[in-house]
Amino acid sequence: MAAPAAGGPAQAPAELAPRARLWPAFAAVYRAQLSRARVARIPLLFVATFQSVGIMIMMRGVVDAGDGEAARAVVAGSSVLVVAFVALNLLAQYFGQLRASGGLDHYATLPVPPASVVLGAAGAYASFTVPGTLLTAVAGCVLFHLTLTTVWVLAVVIPLAGAALSGLGAALGLLAPRQEIATLLGQLGMSAALLLGVLPASHLPEVIRWARDLLPSTYGVQAFARTLGGSAHTDWAAVAGDLSVCAGVGVVSLGVATWAYRRAACR
Repeated sequence: MAAPAAGGPAQAPAELAPRARLWPAFAAVYRAQLSRARVARIPLLFVATFQSVGIMIMMRGVVDAGDGEAARAVVAGSSVLVVAFVALNLLAQYFGQLRASGGLDHYATLPVPPASVVLGAAGAYASFTVPGTLLTAVAGCVLFHLTLTTVWVLAVVIPLAGAALSGLGAALGLLAPRQEIATLLGQLGMSAALLLGVLPASHLPEVIRWARDLLPSTYGVQAFARTLGGSAHTDWAAVAGDLSVCAGVGVVSLGVATWAYRRAACR
């Protein structure tokens, strides 16, 4: 084959493949994360569920059964705690490990939007909370003699609270300077969800109530707890308000996590 003549027209550089759109890229990342985490996370999900059910059994010794504020708070707080354990704690650890090991470099080479990586990982981790949260809620309603007719509300609470907590967990993991600090922050966040979520707000000091209001999981707990007295006694406007706060915090926290991902991937 003859070589091209010197001074001839230069060949145009090959065009790169177009950047994937957000939602198809999100679906691909979500499926990949779901399949990678399935085996490793199922034992941890069992631990999260066992922990939440154990807390309810322990609290049953000091909280009367029936439609009372304390009983509703224990059941709702323990149910949402499963979401906090996986979506906040484990996701903070995952992104902290990914950043420390250089795994972010792999995602940075892919032609996918940064938001799809954060949303895909957050969605996959939040999905693992569904069976454990449902099991905890049903067990709690039976244990505390509460109605099961409104457990369907978790179909809205889980994705909205999961989005808020996943975004927070991802942001903590990506912004922490070291992997150990990311793990510590995830544990502290889950502990806050435990300590502030299973106790009724009226029993807490004013300062602690302010701290409780800053925790994203609080609004998921409140939304579910309001419904545990039965549909006829539920203030659905207040439930919608709590879920709206969850949705707003989810948008903000996932946005911060996306910014943190770009910041960490560019270093």
